Amino acid sequence: MAMQISKKKFVTDAELNEFLTQELAEDGYSGVEVRVTPAKTEIITLVTRTQNVLGEKGWGTRELTAVVQKRFGFPEGSVELYAEKVAARGLCAIAQAECLHWLAVQRACYGVLWFMMESGAKGCEVVVQSWWRTPVIPATWEAEA
Repeated sequence: MAMQISKKKFVTDAELNEFLTQELAEDGYSGVEVRVTPAKTEIITLVTRTQNVLGEKGWGTRELTAVVQKRFGFPEGSVELYAEKVAARGLCAIAQAECLHWLAVQRACYGVLWFMMESGAKGCEVVVQSWWRTPVIPATWEAEA
């Protein structure tokens, strides 16, 4: 019985992650953390632009909370949604992929490598693929021990 409950939780978390990925794509969404307590369920979204998620006077989070409650069947008032800024943007792959958007390929790759080196990464590999370019453009760096 416990196995079914944990499977259901994982499926619900994956569906919530997929939903938030679609809703908050332009706000730099990079992950979600769900904390369940007996009274409330706290959903903490990790984004690069928190002001876009919050909206004017908090309307963005209120609307998103209402949609999550309705779609996932939470009781009224039992969900709290928070937007948290990504702490180490240089070490978050999703945030770095967002930075690549609309930039020249070579400039973008080396910009990402530089930013990751400054953030303290031990090594990095940036691979850019596209249907209209060569199949793979790799740019690599490894810290010397």
